[in-house]
Amino acid sequence: MKRLFFTVTNDLTYDQRMNRICTSLAENGYAVTLVGRKLPASLPLKEEKYQQKRLSCFFKKGKWFYAEYNLRLLFYLLFQKMDAICAIDLDTILPCLRISKWKKIPRIYDAHELFTELKEVVTRPAIKKLWTAIEKKSVPQYSRGYTVSESIAEEFNKRYGVHYKTIRNITRLREMDRPQSTEKFLLYQGAVNEARAFEYLIPAMKLVNSKLVICGNGNFMPQLKELIKTHQLEDKVELKGMLLPDELRSISQQAYIGVAVAENQGMNQYLALPNKFFDYVHAGLPQLSMNYPEYRQLNKQYEVAVLMDDLAPKRIAEAINNLLEDTVMYERLRQNCLRARLEWNWQNEEKKLIAFYQSVFNS
Repeated sequence: MKRLFFTVTNDLTYDQRMNRICTSLAENGYAVTLVGRKLPASLPLKEEKYQQKRLSCFFKKGKWFYAEYNLRLLFYLLFQKMDAICAIDLDTILPCLRISKWKKIPRIYDAHELFTELKEVVTRPAIKKLWTAIEKKSVPQYSRGYTVSESIAEEFNKRYGVHYKTIRNITRLREMDRPQSTEKFLLYQGAVNEARAFEYLIPAMKLVNSKLVICGNGNFMPQLKELIKTHQLEDKVELKGMLLPDELRSISQQAYIGVAVAENQGMNQYLALPNKFFDYVHAGLPQLSMNYPEYRQLNKQYEVAVLMDDLAPKRIAEAINNLLEDTVMYERLRQNCLRARLEWNWQNEEKKLIAFYQSVFNS
């Protein structure tokens, strides 16, 4: 049985993407270990079909956290037996590179995003320079890899000549149990980070005939709370924080519209294909999204979203209110969601994942 190690910097409890990947591989004959981070508020780990390991750090954020975590990760991995190692994004790529050379095993890069093109990176020149140097040093040495969208795979090929597969971050297909909601509320789920357009979405809520529920956390949370306070929207915007996957799924099936707006600042948001797009589809939620390449291509297959070109608060409010009021359009998008989820699901996507890892060990 081949032993695979995956490395992330986040709390494993809420990482649905890695749970899907690790579960699929474990179900197909691999011994899988997922290594992540332990935080003071971390919940006890749920038993899974793969092994889980959390590393504790003294530093909680910033450059000292990354330095400490990478050092702890390197020493932990050094004493583990493995047949291949996979780094998730740039923040764990260096220790995995070093370990793969020491142990003479295959190394894989799983790029969940275009890390050097995140807004919080591109707007900080010194940080941008550091992560770009890490990317230039490391990515060319990872000939095997995959990412979440064709657009990001093409960008890596353009930059470094690597040919990465596309394995999209798609929701597992389950039976829907959509309860009747007492109100038509909007749902934003996912990271509360920079470039998620909260600076435009929150003011827009003053003009929207509905409530917004936000499920998630991230580096923009203090600013988000200040925006809500400044615009006096405490009664119209509800912050739920981080939720367990089953709790999040329950809320998404009660919502009326999914919100997935994002700024085009930093190439990552423009080229990305985040899991919330598919999560909304699987909940049967018509969504407000962006007219960016990946969304546009999917919306041509199944019209499930209203695509925005303009992030002006007035335009966002108009699009949301139109979807709230136009029951014919809403029902058309909802029915398209129900059809799309039968094609866009993890049961179909995982076949590419299994084929990829078979090729790693057969080559």
